[in-house]
Amino acid sequence: MGVVSGHWPSESELDKIRKKVAELSGRDAQEVRVVVSPYRICPLGAHIDHQGGAVSAMTINKGILLGFVPSDDTQVTLQSGQFEGEVRLRIDEVQLPKHMSETNGLTEQMDSSTPQEECKWGNYARGAIYALQSKGNHLKTGITGFICGSEGLDSSGLSSSAAVGIAYLLAFETANGLVVSPTENIEYDRLIENEYLGLKNGILDQSAILLSSYGCLTFMNCKILCSLENSDNYRPHVQTIKHKLIHPPMVQNNHEGELGNAYKILLAFSGLKQALTTNPGYNRRVAECQEAAKILLQASGDEEMEPVLSNVKPEVFEAHKSILEVNLAKRAEHYFSENERVMKGLEAWASGNLKEFGELITASGLSSIQNYECGCEPLVQLYQVLLKAPGVLGTRFSGAGFRGCCIAFVEADKAEEAATFVVNEYSKLQPELASHLNQGPAVLICDASDSARVISNTFS
Repeated sequence: MGVVSGHWPSESELDKIRKKVAELSGRDAQEVRVVVSPYRICPLGAHIDHQGGAVSAMTINKGILLGFVPSDDTQVTLQSGQFEGEVRLRIDEVQLPKHMSETNGLTEQMDSSTPQEECKWGNYARGAIYALQSKGNHLKTGITGFICGSEGLDSSGLSSSAAVGIAYLLAFETANGLVVSPTENIEYDRLIENEYLGLKNGILDQSAILLSSYGCLTFMNCKILCSLENSDNYRPHVQTIKHKLIHPPMVQNNHEGELGNAYKILLAFSGLKQALTTNPGYNRRVAECQEAAKILLQASGDEEMEPVLSNVKPEVFEAHKSILEVNLAKRAEHYFSENERVMKGLEAWASGNLKEFGELITASGLSSIQNYECGCEPLVQLYQVLLKAPGVLGTRFSGAGFRGCCIAFVEADKAEEAATFVVNEYSKLQPELASHLNQGPAVLICDASDSARVISNTFS
């Protein structure tokens, strides 16, 4: 187990990717461009996006790097730092959603000898082409590329799938001279995940990755997506989530602001790779929130409204929560209290009050455990260890809370000490799971980052 910190992408990481792409393409390393597509965290707003709640997000200096050069023709050739094999296709091939390809006997459009692992990791590149084609973009220039994620990092709960899709979109767009806005790319990545891959998720991750700005807290209102995401005809809104960048005091256009140097972000990994089978998981919690909303809307005479908690006024919940069975009351309590924490968190961030901001994050984590009832013993233990660590301002689970990691904001000058404390204490409580972390860091010390971008041969 180890503790890792540092800037991302580093000069050596960029040089390594450029050198790899130069070898694959036969081109000069100076011609290689690199897409930087960061992972995101959501400090506040746990488990309420699907009910139309408010969330906060920021990107971190870990994520996906995709080095590429444009091809001389339509050929796309890709290799991965994580997966075996090589993906080869033409950028002008008509891509069909997976369910349509399977119906037509064209699953992956590769021969039967292609390794399954190769097919799977190539899906996101194919999905990006599908998304761009579906909106009428004429693609004629392929790429030779090499893609990799931050080394040794279990990206569960950090939006890795959205980061990969966005990386391919930016590479294909750059190679073909397309000028695409962040709002359009949010929709394109939605097409990759919802239509091409058939996943039922929203656009929070894409929005955070494409709209964030260094040192800012990105506020997103999910209500405009809510009725669509919970309908049988699942199709999130083509526009982006309503968002606002919350600038902290003392952080100007450079990256040297006082608040920006006051904190670090810890990612503490549990070693859990799969959700525990005894935990009923994400889908049941969503259904319980909807059932609570339905009962409360009926009680207030608004039964014609979509049964999501954002349609229930806080005073209606307070007046009628006694009619809810215990589990439903807990889910609703989490929603309303978390929505309030998000709004208070925005004020704390804007005023530079990291202490209050951290306390709200910790309260979010506690409500996730007690009211939303997500998590499992190892993650709860990791959360409790982080609370005791030197300099930790606040902590909570990242993602759904059934595997993966916890995030924490920590005073910058105590980050190393806190990370070492967590590594040592968690290994005492969960020695077997901690042993699974030997191949990578148990705790990462991270900084805030910018939105996804393409960089040239000069480091920026």
